[in-house]
Amino acid sequence: MSLFLPPRTTGTAAEERAKSYLERQGLRTLERNFHSRRGEIDLVMQEHDTLVFVEVRFRKNNRFGSAMETVTRTKQQRIVAAARLFLASRQQWAQAPCRF
Repeated sequence: MSLFLPPRTTGTAAEERAKSYLERQGLRTLERNFHSRRGEIDLVMQEHDTLVFVEVRFRKNNRFGSAMETVTRTKQQRIVAAARLFLASRQQWAQAPCRF
């Protein structure tokens, strides 16, 4: 992955790599880039009977913090709110166990 790609291109490539990796681990992709008025979820996946909501973060280096450190409390709240809307709009998943 080039370090000189535009951020959107780099983000899309990182999402594709994450998706491929998780699929190799046995997860099944249900949806990419779920948008709602409350936020976006990069990947919605299924592992057995559990829904997995995935936030993909990419960093060229850790000079300004790790990718995990960029998922602030506010970002976590947006992801949870978007996940709730996903569940409300997909009745077949309304009662499924979830993880993030």
